[in-house]
Amino acid sequence: MALRDNLIVAPILLSAPDEAGRLSFADVFGNANPVELEIGSGKGTFLLGIATAQPQTNFIGIEWARAYAHFAADRLRRHARLNCRIVNGEAAWWIRCHVPDATLAAVHIYFPDPWPKARHHKRRLIQLPFLKEVHRILVPGGKLRLVTDHADYFAHMKQTLEAQQDLKIISFDSPVAPPNAAGQNLIVGTNFEKKYVAEGRSFNAIAAEKPLTNPPSD
Repeated sequence: MALRDNLIVAPILLSAPDEAGRLSFADVFGNANPVELEIGSGKGTFLLGIATAQPQTNFIGIEWARAYAHFAADRLRRHARLNCRIVNGEAAWWIRCHVPDATLAAVHIYFPDPWPKARHHKRRLIQLPFLKEVHRILVPGGKLRLVTDHADYFAHMKQTLEAQQDLKIISFDSPVAPPNAAGQNLIVGTNFEKKYVAEGRSFNAIAAEKPLTNPPSD
């Protein structure tokens, strides 16, 4: 995707040097509203929808591809979605470096790269160390929501969640759409989802929650 010359990314594009360390989201947004994070924001379609529906919540989207990150920032600016920020960077590193403990109400990961070849499975985002980070950054009661069209990656997601004890697996509820006539509520409104619906693909979704209290130690 080529960048247009007239993209305006300020004030939506969020840039923080490594030495800035953990950020204050109250300073970033100028308020103390709840903050949610999307990993793999693409063109910003999900963020635009949810940020419009929930103006009293702040949203941060992380996108690795510079062209998409800049497109999303400009798009959100044009729609005056000042409760959004876009980060152009590698998600796992940015979270470790810049996200404080217990500051996010939700983490959204929709249609991540499945890295289908066995030798590339180690590159998959959903791994035990990453889930430890998710537990660290979620507030008590905060949710991790995952959706994929890739059956093998979904099996990996489920197995990895079952192998840890910090987050409790819960049923997936759509953050943006009510159940349809079939009782399904997996719609999250991303560009990938719209494409895959047109292709007739099926989706799998799973969610997990940080407990309100820590389990008693043995």
